[in-house]
Amino acid sequence: MASEEASLRALESLMTEFFHSCTTNERKREIEELLNNFAQQTGAWRHCLFFLSNTRNEYVMMYSLTVFENLVNKMWIGVASQDKMEIRSCLPKLLLAQHKSVPYFIRNKVCKVIVDIGRQDWPMFYHDFFTNTLQLIQSPALAPLGLVMLKTTSEELACPREDLSVARKDELRKLLLEQVPTVLGLLTGILETYWDKHSVIASTPPPSPTSGESVELLGSLFQGSQYSKLLCQPMAALDNESQQLCCLVLECLAHLFSWIPLSTSITPTLLASIFHFARFGCDLRTKAKMGTFISSSSNGQLNPGTMPPSSNGGGRNGQQSEGNKVDRARLGVLAMTCVNELVSKNCVPMDFEEYLLRMFQQTFFLLQRLTRENNAHTVKSRLQELDESYLEKFTDFLRLFVSVHLRRIESSPQFPIVEFLALLFKYTFNQPTHEGYFACLDIWSVFLDFLTTKIKSRLADRESVLNRYKDALVLLLREVLNRIQFRYNQAQLEELDDETLDDDQQTEWQKYLRQSLEVVAKVMELLPSHAFSTLFPVLQENLDVYMGLQQFIVTTGTSRRLNITAENDCRRLHCSLRDLSSLLQAVGRLAEHFIGEIFAARFSDALAVVERLVEVTCYGSQTSLYDLETVVPSVLKPDLIDVHAQALAALQAYSHWLAQFYSEVHSQNQSQFMNLITSSIDASGPLITAKVPEKLLLSACHLIVSITSTVRPVFLVTLPAVQNIFNLITTESQTRRLPQEAHMLVCRALSNMLLLPWPNLPETEQQWQTRSSNHASLLAALTREYRVLRGTVNITPRQPDLDNMKAVIQQTLPVLRDIVDSISGESTKSRQICYQSLQESVQVSLSLFPVFIQQPDVTDEMLAFFLTLFQALRVQMGVAFTGQIIHTFLSMFTREQLAASILQEGSAGCRVVQKFLKILQVVVQEPGQAFKPFLPSILSLCMEQVYPVVAERSSPDVKAEMFELLYQILHQNWRYFFKTSVLTSVQRGAAEDTMENEAQFTAAMQAFGQSFLQPDIHIFKQNLSYLESLNSKHKLYHRKLFRTSMLFHFINVLLQVLLHKSHDLLQEEITVAIYNMASVDFDAFYSAFMPEFLNGCQGVDTSQRAVLARNFKLERDLPSFTQSVQRLVNDLRYYRLCNSSLPTGTIKL
Repeated sequence: MASEEASLRALESLMTEFFHSCTTNERKREIEELLNNFAQQTGAWRHCLFFLSNTRNEYVMMYSLTVFENLVNKMWIGVASQDKMEIRSCLPKLLLAQHKSVPYFIRNKVCKVIVDIGRQDWPMFYHDFFTNTLQLIQSPALAPLGLVMLKTTSEELACPREDLSVARKDELRKLLLEQVPTVLGLLTGILETYWDKHSVIASTPPPSPTSGESVELLGSLFQGSQYSKLLCQPMAALDNESQQLCCLVLECLAHLFSWIPLSTSITPTLLASIFHFARFGCDLRTKAKMGTFISSSSNGQLNPGTMPPSSNGGGRNGQQSEGNKVDRARLGVLAMTCVNELVSKNCVPMDFEEYLLRMFQQTFFLLQRLTRENNAHTVKSRLQELDESYLEKFTDFLRLFVSVHLRRIESSPQFPIVEFLALLFKYTFNQPTHEGYFACLDIWSVFLDFLTTKIKSRLADRESVLNRYKDALVLLLREVLNRIQFRYNQAQLEELDDETLDDDQQTEWQKYLRQSLEVVAKVMELLPSHAFSTLFPVLQENLDVYMGLQQFIVTTGTSRRLNITAENDCRRLHCSLRDLSSLLQAVGRLAEHFIGEIFAARFSDALAVVERLVEVTCYGSQTSLYDLETVVPSVLKPDLIDVHAQALAALQAYSHWLAQFYSEVHSQNQSQFMNLITSSIDASGPLITAKVPEKLLLSACHLIVSITSTVRPVFLVTLPAVQNIFNLITTESQTRRLPQEAHMLVCRALSNMLLLPWPNLPETEQQWQTRSSNHASLLAALTREYRVLRGTVNITPRQPDLDNMKAVIQQTLPVLRDIVDSISGESTKSRQICYQSLQESVQVSLSLFPVFIQQPDVTDEMLAFFLTLFQALRVQMGVAFTGQIIHTFLSMFTREQLAASILQEGSAGCRVVQKFLKILQVVVQEPGQAFKPFLPSILSLCMEQVYPVVAERSSPDVKAEMFELLYQILHQNWRYFFKTSVLTSVQRGAAEDTMENEAQFTAAMQAFGQSFLQPDIHIFKQNLSYLESLNSKHKLYHRKLFRTSMLFHFINVLLQVLLHKSHDLLQEEITVAIYNMASVDFDAFYSAFMPEFLNGCQGVDTSQRAVLARNFKLERDLPSFTQSVQRLVNDLRYYRLCNSSLPTGTIKL
């Protein structure tokens, strides 16, 4: 005893020293080693039991419990049964004796260790484990302890970690499910008892109408519902202890609901009790620091003196303490968590559907409370004062209801869907935060998708369905449009950040606008004419302001000024311009709803929009509003530029409509169409200059590109504005050059104009001859400086000249690449003309390539150009020239060159190798015999030069391209390795394969196999899919060479990967691949591979191997096979864990 006492004192001082701020890391390591060695001793648990009973030091308690936890979870099999019995009886006694005096985290840890013992021994050796917990719950003084035990049991036994065999996991789940009705009955009883005990006595008169508690029940929502009366009762006034207990019950229920199936064990009484507590979240609270559980809302401070009407708390609650408020809100949050666990389950048994309906009725009673207005509070101020976590949970509930269950409930006569939408509307547009509003908009989007699908599937009664929802949709559209306008919502919109980009490369304001416009577009799809008649007048109104600015322009000398100076006028103009910009985006977003089958029906609306947009863009360009001086240049100037840019972008969105106009009604309205196009070009042409702000310049360029590529009017090239752009681009000097992106877009537009076939015209009228010579002269002008570089190939240039050459290459090649890229999917004629114009530049590039081989940034640009050429124009380039290019590349990239480039990960050199491999991928995919002679050298480059460098390094980018090249070589050139034709295989009855180039095939397979031993999960996934693809297309796994010498190796590697859990995200894909490999010859798999695999498994004994073999059922279907593989992996890991934790010298019977 004295020695144990001394050990305890020593341990206490060690622990205190360990956690002391002055202790060095070196000393901490010494203490840690000492403690670990102590814990490893046989019988250390006895000392720990003494420590737990006799110390008040929290560190010592935690250490002692960790020793127990380790013993139970890792060494339990090797503990003598007498010791186990002693531990099973001592720990619960210790818990009962000390649970009130120790900190809560120590209490929870003791519970966890006891539950861990139950997980191993219940019911066989620890038969009263669960009944003890139930008895604790039933005894009033110990109920909180029992609930902690119950929650821990649910967490640890229902979804146990993998330190149990599959059989034991199944047994535990079955045992727990048997206990569920009893447990739920007990928990229901506690909630009901506490509610009834603390409810206001029934004799209390009903609350007065002014108290804010008067309930106008929604239409038919609760007619005949026995719960309507219950839910109208005043709230229970719980004391602190009761609140804590009810919180624990709800936490237990939330965890239980996460794994028990929906069934009649979840009784109406239980649901009603949960909803009683959910009402606590609707309870108003005063604003103050909310402690750690609930963060305080940021939206303005409410005067703490304004207490909610006293009836909210049933009379006695008016003077609640702040902490009590937090606990009440927490009850509401936990109750809603329970509800959401139930609602998130998609699989609803028939006998549970009625319960669901009841739940929804009860939740909408709460929604009605949340959105009720009264004298003291508007809806918004009510929501603002509720706890944020509660509102979040409530919004989650609404999202789950709409996305998972609406289709079940919507047609039920007891569920008034229209009234529900009215409540959701109030709830959405009174959200106190932007996040809350976004979350509600998402719910509306899901609802609109549901409605659109429903209407498409029910063409017969389409109108009646639409009419039912029409009012709701009209209101939604109007309110969402108001919400994006500064005119109605300036205070909120000013708060949104419009500068910082998020992960999706959009600002907070852009996200807000985009999400709102998505909802507008979805309503437009359902109610097109109504949506248009709502939006267009608002747009017109703001346009009138914009178009009227001309009268305020004052010109003095060379400067032009906007003569609006009063602060109020400037603010109003700012709001109007911001709104105009948003509405133009809305009009652009709706363009898709005017084309296709509805083109003719909606023609006049669309024409009105396009004419207006053309008018606005012309006006903007003629008056050069972007160039004006204003009183507040930092605000109004960006506004004016943005409106102009958005008008051009909106017009661009209608290019598909213009294309349909051109092909369908152009013959009747020829002049009308020509005017629209001419004016559009006149509006954008003058903006193509380096002096215009880049945002506006790019919008103009994109519009011209769309007109040339989508609409393709035949008369475009004759327009004076287009001629001006030609002259500008072909004669531009370095000083007047457009920014690179704009320059590329304009060149693409000019090239498209000459290369793309005109719609509605036969081949004979396409004027290819003229267009071809025009294109040649366009490209000659664009590549003037580039082609001159050819003369410098044999001279070693000096540094300044070299820099100039690099600049020319890096300016010219992206433009050429873009031009080629834009016609890659076009007709042969377009590509032919393009290649003719480019021919000389391509040859220049090839001759410059060796000069710059040591300059990776230039080589990168050149290879990007050649890659695009190979992808789009390889037929036009012809076999001989393509061969010359590949030959040049293969000879330039020596092994040293490749190795040096690959080793600099992420560098330009690395990108060069990637592009080179991509070019080779294009080459090996080419059908026909033309490029077959290159296969051996491409294969040897891949396997002998690239692979050895990347094999042992991560090099993810190069590796991914190299394996794709290998896959394409195998897939597209299968007969390079397997000569067997279909005919011979039929004649021989699929006898032996005739193999060629066997060594290269084997090397490729080994490279794939090797990649499965490395940690890179992306390469693993990619390569596994390549093998599966080769199997489905070419029967890879059935080939004799693979079957006899590789198949078992691959299965073994994949099983080991599952065992090591290194690529757990790919479990499913790996198991399917193992199945496909095993299914080649199931008999061999079961009789030869499995015994060999199990014999080779380390860390398990013979009897365990026999159990593993017995449990792997000889099934041949995928689901059963998958189960067997999962069971094998789980149980093998479990046995290893058990065996590794046995004390040395343990004899197992």
